[in-house]
Amino acid sequence: MTEPRYDVIAIGNAVVDVIASCEEELIEELQLNRGGMTLIDEARADELYAAMPPAREVSGGSAANTLAGLSTLGLQCAFIGQVADDQLGKVFRHDMQATGIDFDTPARDGEPATGRVLIFVTPDGERTMNTFLGAGQYLPASALDEELIASGAILYLEGYLWDPEEPRRAMRRAIEVARNAGRKIAFTASESFVIERHGDDFRRMIEDGVIDILFVNEHELATLTGEDDFEAGVAQVKDKVPVLVATRSEKGAIAIAHGERAEVAAEPIEKVVDTTGAGDQFAAGFLSGYVKGEPLQSCLRRGAIAAAEVISHYGPRPETDLKALVGEKLGT
Repeated sequence: MTEPRYDVIAIGNAVVDVIASCEEELIEELQLNRGGMTLIDEARADELYAAMPPAREVSGGSAANTLAGLSTLGLQCAFIGQVADDQLGKVFRHDMQATGIDFDTPARDGEPATGRVLIFVTPDGERTMNTFLGAGQYLPASALDEELIASGAILYLEGYLWDPEEPRRAMRRAIEVARNAGRKIAFTASESFVIERHGDDFRRMIEDGVIDILFVNEHELATLTGEDDFEAGVAQVKDKVPVLVATRSEKGAIAIAHGERAEVAAEPIEKVVDTTGAGDQFAAGFLSGYVKGEPLQSCLRRGAIAAAEVISHYGPRPETDLKALVGEKLGT
């Protein structure tokens, strides 16, 4: 097996986040799924955008956010995702490349537009996401650079993108390519509604040993296993994947790898501003230690530090030097 060129290659949604602070009343008025993520069409996206208070635009997408954190932490990364040939597509591509991430998937001509996520953040920092996937749901297998996929130590897949049929086929092919090259597969479940729709696929991949590293939060774990009790859910999955990482918001996180269990408390911060990207950056921190062969406890601590940084400000990507911050916190 050849040495990998990249530490992590991710396939995910290429979207731009539009983030605005709002009061609880607006969530109710617009009949939004508070604290959750809802898929919407372009007409609904236009309606919600018109109702938003002043907003800021930042490139997002779950797997893309994780790569942004990994790149800041000094890892070599590449992204595969679909944008349209429009202004938001150019913004997304610029932001990825400016972060040091290789992103060469050709833009798609015509409709629909580049995807966007309209995020309403209430005073308690909770984010309510409304996602128009746009061009991202048309990522075809033909757009995959198979040599690129084979050159990454870890192929990181975003559960959100499993929902549309075309990128689901592309990710299945990517898994084959990565497996044939002897690479590891990391999978983030993304959201409970995705598991409700495609849980049989995910459970089959787990049973078949396709997934090497599984990222879930406690709600996703419950949906995946049918167990409301966290420890019962962990028990059901822990022996079926080499590495299980389960986050629990303010209750911290656990990881189990090859029978070893480690836990970490949530990193203390002065104020939760915006929880958007918390899970994405936890995955970035964890993987930054994992690829270096660090102990499980250290990987978890890296994840907690990265998650705490991102929830202390608006937006799903780091705004400080994560590498320096992690080094300071860990004393390395």
